[in-house]
Amino acid sequence: MTTYTFKLGRGTQSVNLPEDKVLQILEGNPSRKCEDVPGAVLEAMRHPIDSEPLTKVVRPGEKVGIIVSDITRSWIKSAQFLYCILDELNRAGVPDKDIFIQIAQGTHRAQTPEEDKIVCGEEVVKRVKVYQHDAMNMANHVLVGTTPHGTPVYLEKRIVEADKVILTGGITAHLLAGYGGGRKSVCPGVAANVTIQKHHALSLHPVVGKGTNPSCANCNIATNPFHDELMAICRLLKPAFLVNGIYTAEGDFNSFVAGDWEKAWLEGVKRVEKIQGVPSKGRADVVIASAGGFPKDINLYQGCKTYFTAELAAKKDGIIIVLMECQDIKEPPSFAGFFKYDDMLKMEMDLRANYSIPFWVAFSDVLIAKRQPVIMVTLPKNFDFVRKTSQIPVATLEEAWKIAQEILAKQGKRDYTITLMPHAASTIPINK
Repeated sequence: MTTYTFKLGRGTQSVNLPEDKVLQILEGNPSRKCEDVPGAVLEAMRHPIDSEPLTKVVRPGEKVGIIVSDITRSWIKSAQFLYCILDELNRAGVPDKDIFIQIAQGTHRAQTPEEDKIVCGEEVVKRVKVYQHDAMNMANHVLVGTTPHGTPVYLEKRIVEADKVILTGGITAHLLAGYGGGRKSVCPGVAANVTIQKHHALSLHPVVGKGTNPSCANCNIATNPFHDELMAICRLLKPAFLVNGIYTAEGDFNSFVAGDWEKAWLEGVKRVEKIQGVPSKGRADVVIASAGGFPKDINLYQGCKTYFTAELAAKKDGIIIVLMECQDIKEPPSFAGFFKYDDMLKMEMDLRANYSIPFWVAFSDVLIAKRQPVIMVTLPKNFDFVRKTSQIPVATLEEAWKIAQEILAKQGKRDYTITLMPHAASTIPINK
């Protein structure tokens, strides 16, 4: 027997497991931390991918719009590199008065002035105008075309009217789009609600009653209609340049990609896959997955990625044990309110009628828990709520392992395997 320890909130929990049953410990690949962020950004912009340097992409007299992710994507750390983009535009003869920032809220609320400073940096906020995106205000949007899927593409008028548009953001695995960053700055970033909702409906199975679309998944862009639609929407805008960050497993900058909005992003995707994607030795009978501790497990919504990556590592009837303390398990309130259904078809129909990402995540979480046993190690105060999500709540990892052994016995499995995922929220099993 060997003792294995996992993060839970700001602490840890341990369990003794038979070492010969452990198939694999899935961890993100080691990656270099960028020690000179401004230098790395300038290097990327001056030696871009499939593009002229930024100073040659723009011209004096042009109006330049920079799309920036909102406060909910603070992990991108835009404030650490936005001023570099402004300085480079100045070098090209584009003064601050001809530059503006468009915050890409999607359907999120507008940021406060203080949040603008956090996201963009105080210097940047003083230098250029910062505008908020309101997806519900159709008067501020203009129709730029229709996608092959029939989605009418309404985008923020200010961005469409800019002479040049620069996309910024960060690239990481995304549970619907395959990978984030790049084209997601445009949709949902600066798209109208009608466009966002029509597009996001692709995450549901084409056949009503069959739940989610299995092709809309982490790391899949080869056969992903959700991703294809995003690319089609972005092509209608034709951004002039892209600057996206790549991050280590710990959340530090690793590197930057810049240049052509599609080619540079695809290069970034390759780098992310090398960091986050871990070859799997096969699916296991039991997967023990920690979100990675606080703040990744502060609530169920923030920690949801743990379920999706753990499911990739588990057999179809495999047992999933997740460790998430969830100090504020019912936050945000809109997310918690979706766990009220006894009838999954009713839940799916309501989701199709009133789609939102939190609703989709809640629906997907319940589907996973209904497909296979899911045991959640969390605070005792969360037990009643956890039961509403179709999971089995326990206070300790030892309790969870005891229940898992009982289930294995009922399944008649003696020659079982276990996969361990200490940082499941940022580790993607790659099954060949």
